[in-house]
Amino acid sequence: MLSDFKKSFNASGEIYLTIKAHPGMPKTVVKEIMKDEESEIIKIDVAAPAEKNKANEELIKFLAREFATDKSKVKIISGAGDRLKLVKIGK
Repeated sequence: MLSDFKKSFNASGEIYLTIKAHPGMPKTVVKEIMKDEESEIIKIDVAAPAEKNKANEELIKFLAREFATDKSKVKIISGAGDRLKLVKIGK
């Protein structure tokens, strides 16, 4: 589901993603990519509770694994305390 984003990431070396996280789910998976004329939002179920930064840590691990980069290269730019987040992934 993330193949177009991975191609862009591999071509440029970094990518910014808008993510709508749904914490407390049984498994961390991409559920849907919502598109409109201006943006794309990636809906991700996160297998960690929304407490003590656990959901953000799980989301970072998941994205690092998906984009084959180190966890230290995945940063939540905004929305760390919200479900809607802007995330930067680098190489």
